[in-house]
Amino acid sequence: MAKIAIIGAGFAGHTAALYLGDKLGADHEITVINRSPRFGYVPSWVWVAVGHMDPEKTMFDLEPVYEKFGIKLVVGSAEEVHPDPEDQYVMVNPKGGGVPVRVDYDYLIIATGARLNFAGTPGLGPDTGNTWSICTRGHAVQASHRYLELVDRMKAGEKKTIVVGTGHPGATCQGAAFEYVSNIHKDLVRKGIRDRAEIIYLSNEPQPGDFGVRGVQVFRGGKVFTSAQFIGGIFKEFGIVDQTGRGVKEVQPGKIFWEDLNGVEGETAFDFAMLVPQFLGTKFKYIGKNGEDVSGKLMNAGGFVLVDAIYGLEYEILEQTPEAWPSVYQNRYYRNIFAAGIAFAPPGPISRPHITPSGFKISPAPPRTGMISGVIGRVVALNVADLVIRGRMTHHERMTEMVAACIASMGDSLWDGSAATIVMYPVVPDMRRYPNEGGRDMITTHMEMGLSGAWMKRMLHTTFIHKLKGRIGWQFIPE
Repeated sequence: MAKIAIIGAGFAGHTAALYLGDKLGADHEITVINRSPRFGYVPSWVWVAVGHMDPEKTMFDLEPVYEKFGIKLVVGSAEEVHPDPEDQYVMVNPKGGGVPVRVDYDYLIIATGARLNFAGTPGLGPDTGNTWSICTRGHAVQASHRYLELVDRMKAGEKKTIVVGTGHPGATCQGAAFEYVSNIHKDLVRKGIRDRAEIIYLSNEPQPGDFGVRGVQVFRGGKVFTSAQFIGGIFKEFGIVDQTGRGVKEVQPGKIFWEDLNGVEGETAFDFAMLVPQFLGTKFKYIGKNGEDVSGKLMNAGGFVLVDAIYGLEYEILEQTPEAWPSVYQNRYYRNIFAAGIAFAPPGPISRPHITPSGFKISPAPPRTGMISGVIGRVVALNVADLVIRGRMTHHERMTEMVAACIASMGDSLWDGSAATIVMYPVVPDMRRYPNEGGRDMITTHMEMGLSGAWMKRMLHTTFIHKLKGRIGWQFIPE
């Protein structure tokens, strides 16, 4: 009987657990280690953060789901990984305290999601009270309270400045920031107070619509149409001030200090700000047979797990080397350890990194959330199942081969709402296959905005929670 441990039950880890439970069932021992006993549907927290959705509608208990698949849930914080082939286990501190729990494994999947590096930018984050976040359910609830307080003051006649974007020059998840700023705009329009708010989008992207994936382009009306034009047009229509190309260096009460791509330093004043922090990997203690630190074999400086990627390539070489991106997400030294979702270390950025004349690096990190996390979780799970059953892996999918769709809502109403829908293939541009199309298939890659996107976004909320609860037909719903 094989023992499989999964650290993390977000999109990647939970998806992996469902597929492993389905493939291996009660014949093998599957254990999920997670800090919370509940799953959180992150994409809908943007609605929570404007007061439009009860946070309970984005959560469900994990244990009843895992019971159906014969999976054990350990609620606590994984602290140590002991990867020695003769004695492999994870040490977990249970939630609420108590005796540490040992979880043995033959295969380990690390799918911990992001460690939110608010400390990487002085003055950033809810703990300082200078900026807010929508990266956790608790953060989204906090943000909604502060936002709604601001709304009350605008209703009373005050004018306010709202800033949404990224709070670190190496941040990712610009799509979430774009969706949040669009929902704020729509909410203020519906409340009849849009004219009392200046809304600013401040991001480390070199231009609107980059999203950390080097932007996208499509054929429309016989012409090439870019995501910079698409998102820039939305900003113009909505009256949102574009402050892209800026890396935040510090936040003080009511002021954001930044440096732009040209090395010019400046500041942006605000009354309310939601800025996404830098994402880092979770740093466990990786302990060898004799108690030695073996973390250098398993993670990079940011805490991300090293996998079957080619690391250390210069950007100009990386963008011409699609095989540099991992295909099975397996650690090269410990072959029974895999990483999925944000937890794996990418070989480098997708968008071109920029260093200002002063030496300040502004480089959006590659997005590895949502659909991408789910796809990688499935690939890893199926390969672990293959190894258990057949002794060899048969599944692979690089991000240079992966299709992804993003639906950014602009209000949650099914009657007057809207959404920007972007489909890209592949996620990471492949300049060998599509040298004249910016690295992507411009037939598959698509962008549009409209009410249908709002319906699709709401449908995804319902459909994906159905899938992630492991209900009937869940396997037929794509990640």
